[in-house]
Amino acid sequence: MRFRRHLATWLTVVLALMIGYVGVSYLLDPAGTAPGFGMASWPEGDAAAFLATKGARDLVTGILPLVLLLTRQRRALGWAMSVIAIVPLLDALLILSTGGSTAMALGVHALTAVLTLGTGVLLLTERPRTPASVSRASRLPSVS
Repeated sequence: MRFRRHLATWLTVVLALMIGYVGVSYLLDPAGTAPGFGMASWPEGDAAAFLATKGARDLVTGILPLVLLLTRQRRALGWAMSVIAIVPLLDALLILSTGGSTAMALGVHALTAVLTLGTGVLLLTERPRTPASVSRASRLPSVS
């Protein structure tokens, strides 16, 4: 049980930091970051500013799990990670449907969706932790 809890925590942190980094990259250098997404083409000129919306989305997607983790809302975190998994899944489908890179769609986006959903499932199937004081008290012999 302890291993699963630690695994869920570390997967949450790694996935959140990775997507947060992607978000910051899109905000700071959208044109330089966009080709790594896997799409066949990107908007140019004034329309390229639209890429910043992806950066904002990814940054918030990285912040939310960290906030829930830090506030010890593990059940809510499990639901959030499960829902967040839809984003990279849709990204993969979008890339595939527009003739983009199959390797990026499956190897990055679909894999991220699977890892994110798996993390959500780990979090949702955790047993609640028993407070140490209750745990210790239940082991003390009763006095009659």
